[in-house]
Amino acid sequence: FDGDSAMNYARAQCDFGPRTPNSAALKKCGDYIVGRFKALGLTVTEQRTTVTGWDGKQLGCRNIIAAFHPERKDRVVIAAHYDSRPWAEKDADSSSHHTPVMAADDGASGVAVLLEVARHLQKLNPQIGVDLVCFDAEDYGAPYWAPENKRDDESTFCLGSQYWSKQAAAQNYRPRFGILLDMVGGRGNQFRFEGYSMKYAQSVAVRLWDAARYAGAESFFVADNGGFITDDHLPMNTIAGIPTIDVIAYNPDGGFPAHWHTTHDTMDNLDPATLRAVGQSLLQLLSQEK
Repeated sequence: FDGDSAMNYARAQCDFGPRTPNSAALKKCGDYIVGRFKALGLTVTEQRTTVTGWDGKQLGCRNIIAAFHPERKDRVVIAAHYDSRPWAEKDADSSSHHTPVMAADDGASGVAVLLEVARHLQKLNPQIGVDLVCFDAEDYGAPYWAPENKRDDESTFCLGSQYWSKQAAAQNYRPRFGILLDMVGGRGNQFRFEGYSMKYAQSVAVRLWDAARYAGAESFFVADNGGFITDDHLPMNTIAGIPTIDVIAYNPDGGFPAHWHTTHDTMDNLDPATLRAVGQSLLQLLSQEK
């Protein structure tokens, strides 16, 4: 797994600008992702729908699914979101709270890892099918200025994965397990056992952390509890019934990385070593699936 190659994939996404719902940047980025997956020999399908934001706004939603050996029954799914948060409401400067987030870490990093994993699949040739899914409309969740009845409604997040999970359930899509990547590129990011992951898919978490040790990434994957986080893995578990873990940078003592939901979530916070740690651990895990 080449961390510098993953950095280039992240940079390419950020070069479009913030990928907020209904924006030209998001459409261009989606087209770029589809093009890269196809160029790497994967079979790409797109789910298009319209979802309703917390503010009643109708949001075009486009989930991108890239399949390696789509004919195989035994599969695993690895996912990330590619949209940007429209509001930097955690910024220290309150005048920036309505500024869109560039989302280098909280968005682009996960997709960058998926694209670099895809680059290695033909050579790695795992014995299972692999589905790489890029979710849209993850980060349109209600900000602090939303009406009180919406403010703490966590279902306003993860709109794309909620839709995908309903389709997966309806189609009886049953991969062995799922792995979600979110904020997997930041300098100094570490990953702990997220609460819902341990509730629904503890064995998957244990296996990935084990694979990280083999991949020389044990300093990034800390065997410690990391708190419960609402993320795309939640509908994957509760709606689709797929045992899915969340690889996300969160420390119960310090919270999310300092750049989270701020104007500082930019490429200069990304580190190829973090991207490599996550990506190489995934390749190790995939190589072990029989």
